[in-house]
Amino acid sequence: MIGIRCLVDRQPVTREDMTRMPLPTPTLHTTRLRLRPFADADADDLFALHSNAYVLRYWDAPPWTDRVRSERFISACRQMAEEGTGARLAVDRLSDGAFIGWCSLNRWNPDYRSASLGYCFREAAWGHGYATEAARALLRWAFDTLDLNRVQAEADTRNVASARVLEKLGFVREGTLREDCVVNGEVSDSWVYGLLRREWRPDIRPAGQSWR
Repeated sequence: MIGIRCLVDRQPVTREDMTRMPLPTPTLHTTRLRLRPFADADADDLFALHSNAYVLRYWDAPPWTDRVRSERFISACRQMAEEGTGARLAVDRLSDGAFIGWCSLNRWNPDYRSASLGYCFREAAWGHGYATEAARALLRWAFDTLDLNRVQAEADTRNVASARVLEKLGFVREGTLREDCVVNGEVSDSWVYGLLRREWRPDIRPAGQSWR
């Protein structure tokens, strides 16, 4: 599943005088997946994911060409937790322990009770429902833990697969950001999606699904 774009490097929207508290990154389990904090050992898998031009063809930045980007990404995940602005989790497949991608809730604003959803998955993991499963687990944790009222997501208008994932999760398409991204000279539009607490309908947790 090609990831939602425009979410990785943007800073949280907060008031200047807001006091932030650390937000420990959780470990979550679903029937088929484990979502966990990133570790240094993930750098190679992360670089393989973000250096794949096909995976990132709808992203808001070009593919990585330098492995040091992986290290900076992992450091940014830890900084996010330390500053209390969100959570970005690596996603492993339980059946073989393979790293298949990541999922995040960032730009958490306690004043507005809002945050943004993002994810990116390896090409080999597409078409199996992993993005929906991982995002649902993260949303369940976030709505329970962060007292969210709204979650927003943005996707390239050509990225029909990600649009389907968001709609399965209950997101509503609210509008189009025209020509909001320019990557390698290519101009593209984004759809804006929103999910409100009163619209959130988490599925009954399957047997064996848990989080801690």
